[in-house]
Amino acid sequence: MADQTRLAWNHLLDSLRDAGERWLGPEWGITMDGDLPDGFRNLTHILQSALYSHQEFDIQRPVFRRIVSPTRSFTGDNPDALYFEAPVSGSLQYRVRGNFAGAVYTSFTVEAGGHDGNYPTGLAGVLNDTEIDADSNGDYEIWLGGPQRSRNWLALPEAGGRITTRHYFEWSSPAAVSQTLHVPLSIESTSPVEAPPKWDDERMAAALQRVINHVRTKTVDGIKPGQIVPSWVSTTPNVFHQPEKPGTLALAAADAAYSMAPFVIGPDQALVITGRWPDCRFANVCLWTRFSQMFDYVNRPVSRNRANTQLEADGSFRMVIAHSDPGVPNWLDSEGRMYGSVFWRFFLPEGDIETPQATVVQWSDL
Repeated sequence: MADQTRLAWNHLLDSLRDAGERWLGPEWGITMDGDLPDGFRNLTHILQSALYSHQEFDIQRPVFRRIVSPTRSFTGDNPDALYFEAPVSGSLQYRVRGNFAGAVYTSFTVEAGGHDGNYPTGLAGVLNDTEIDADSNGDYEIWLGGPQRSRNWLALPEAGGRITTRHYFEWSSPAAVSQTLHVPLSIESTSPVEAPPKWDDERMAAALQRVINHVRTKTVDGIKPGQIVPSWVSTTPNVFHQPEKPGTLALAAADAAYSMAPFVIGPDQALVITGRWPDCRFANVCLWTRFSQMFDYVNRPVSRNRANTQLEADGSFRMVIAHSDPGVPNWLDSEGRMYGSVFWRFFLPEGDIETPQATVVQWSDL
């Protein structure tokens, strides 16, 4: 009898029920019915991620899987990027082959503790494209773990973890929507490995446990709102803090400076944001739900980068978050939402970054 599998399956069902009642309830500050559709959509996308990637994670035979997409959105996704993940062991060495595919920024990050479906505990290392030698076609080969190399190499912590890759594109339309964009990427252990055991009770139960871990550490076993607030995160509506790099914060990019704040506007209002793009490799702004899930970037203008921002004569920008098209440049569609989050990214910035300034105005005054 598959006793372990049945127990794990029932635990998964209990965990989903627990998340639906607690994580999407007053314990996590969810008190308005209007938040529930977003919350349950987010929960199903987390479950989808757990099943798609983490159920069959194999550190001996890793495969890069795309983390987020227009139909799998969670943990602060980005319409201008493709992200992939794969599990790694500190006791093995891996060879990664890839191609830059026209990305303006590419990196590989080691997420410590990000194994067995768990939420990572922190950033353990990063290798970006300034440290990767490639041929004239953009093809490269890098090594993860094993003997130290001067280039194209990234150390792995003894406990292993997860590799997150970032591929950023500054196009006039969201790269994550493209059905033809392909980032060639492969990973393999350099040590020969035997065939895995058949799918018996123990193996299937372990796979379901990874699914459970992924769901729970992103919901009921995760951080509650307000427990950890980085200095670059504002809790004051419509007020941004100075952009800063996140240090070793899990799932963040050490090469980027971030700034984030909630926005709040009334039914007849809009939010005007002024600022200036800094000198950097990549920059954009995105609108998220309170669950750090992107607004509908497939069908609406809910993000801006430097390729699709119309600048003022002095090189600054003026963006407008509004419920409907105000007929001015750089509209960001609120989808009719009275609140959400505004998230800024600036990769490999040079010099000071001007903090964006926001002002609530009447829609009719635009």
